[in-house]
Order: sequence, then structure tokens, then C-alpha cells
Amino acid sequence: MPKGVPESVPDDGLTTAQRRNQPLLMVNTGDGKGKSTAAFGLAIRSWNQGWNVGVFQFVKSAKWRIGEQTVLERLGQLHEETGEGGPVEWHKMGAGWSWKRKEGSVEDHARDAADGWAEVKRRIAEERHDLYVLDEFTYPMEWGWVDVDDVVETLANRPGRQFVMITGRRAHPQLVEAADMVTEMTKVKHQMDRGQKGQRGIEW
Repeated sequence: MPKGVPESVPDDGLTTAQRRNQPLLMVNTGDGKGKSTAAFGLAIRSWNQGWNVGVFQFVKSAKWRIGEQTVLERLGQLHEETGEGGPVEWHKMGAGWSWKRKEGSVEDHARDAADGWAEVKRRIAEERHDLYVLDEFTYPMEWGWVDVDDVVETLANRPGRQFVMITGRRAHPQLVEAADMVTEMTKVKHQMDRGQKGQRGIEW
């Protein structure tokens, strides 16, 4: 795809502009580092275009605050104060879900993930956001916490112009098949393999 030019143009009756503006279902998967980082970079780019961004983290602890959350929430505040960019919401599962205030536990994770997906479904039906980042959402699908068929059907038939980015390892084949763009991060080396733990500014 040199210079951003598609290798082929489908005979679908659409103009170049119509085809360009079709919403995408995107997946970042694989064992390599950077799946979520790339997704949050996409969220920043979308904010700059004035899009309404919703981030939903499905696995990370509600008590663990990563750097990208601070940046995106600050950008959301900037939008509220100046009108620059677009609105931003950031939600974590369990105690972090803004619509569910009670504390969660390990035993509650499956229920929390199902509740989180139900909320995302409601927002998709309402066309609440322009971009949804469903971070580490492949794991609730893999573990049976949410129904794969329901996820694929909902995302494939979402109304309007809503973009969705899903991250996590071992993306389900049905999700890969339904997606418009799939990127697999391949691990060549990782410092943790030699016993070096994650560090400030790199992992969070």
C-alpha cells in the first residue's frame, strides 16, 4: 500500500470519500508488547479530530492507573475547558466502572466483565462514542465471560459511524474474521524474559 494508495479498488458502487469514511472494527493481538499502547495512541489521534472517545479496560485492576489514562483524561478536561479536541471517558472493570460503584473481587470478575460489555452494547446502540477502545477484551471472550457470537454480531451490525478497537492476545477467530483491520504484535525479545520487571515510563 505505497503512499496510502489501496492495492485494489472494490466494485462496490461507493465513491472514494464514501469508502474512506466507512467505520472500522480493528484488533491489536499477538504476544508482543504494544497492543494497548498503540490503541491509546489511536485514541489520542481521534481526540485531536474532535471525536468522542470511550475507553473500557476489561482486565487491569481498577486500582492501577496507567500513564495513558492520565493523558487522555487530561485531554478530556481540556475539551471541557476550551472546546479543543473531543470528549473522553475512561472506565475500568469492577470498582472502576463509573456506573457500578461497589467494590469488586476476583470472584466478581466474570460478572463485572459481562456488565461492562452490556454497558458498551447500550452505548453502541445509542451511538454514544465515535471511537471505542475495548482494552484486553479478548480475554473475557476467551474465558467465556462474554458470548463471542453476541460480541461479533453486535459489532458487525453497529449503527452509524462508530469505530471500535479491541486489544489482547489470542483474538478469537470469529473476531478476526469480522474485523476490518487486524495487527499481530510479534515478540522478538522482551526484557521481562531475563527477569527485568516493568518500569516507570515504559510499562506505565
